[in-house]
Amino acid sequence: MPSPRSSARALGVVRLLWVAGFLVGTTTHVVDLVLGGTDVYAGYPAGVRAFWVALTVVDPLVVTLVLLRRRAGVALGVVVMVADVAVNGSMLAATGDGLAALVPQSLFAAFVLLTARPLARRLDESRRPAGRSTTAP
Repeated sequence: MPSPRSSARALGVVRLLWVAGFLVGTTTHVVDLVLGGTDVYAGYPAGVRAFWVALTVVDPLVVTLVLLRRRAGVALGVVVMVADVAVNGSMLAATGDGLAALVPQSLFAAFVLLTARPLARRLDESRRPAGRSTTAP
């Protein structure tokens, strides 16, 4: 059985991987907008374009919330990744384009889904004052 210290360290690594993954998403969308302007996603349906542009704000919001040890960051991260894979998978099915991006994104989404619950628990524990129990007396 892993020690509490090694478990905490592992969840710290998970937290950093979440931050790194969502920063990659942020960077991708920022670069797209900087290089392509507001019409960067022209040719895609309006809802898809709006979603991808919104990720420019939502991805760094996930990062901020996770860094602030807010459980809402985990919930938002799960929603973002499920929606992102669904949208990009739909676009792949419709256009045949985007497989190279969808594969690593799907792997990151799986990682997010597998680690969301323990990360959320850890964030809750790390915000409690020292000596406070998680169970009622």
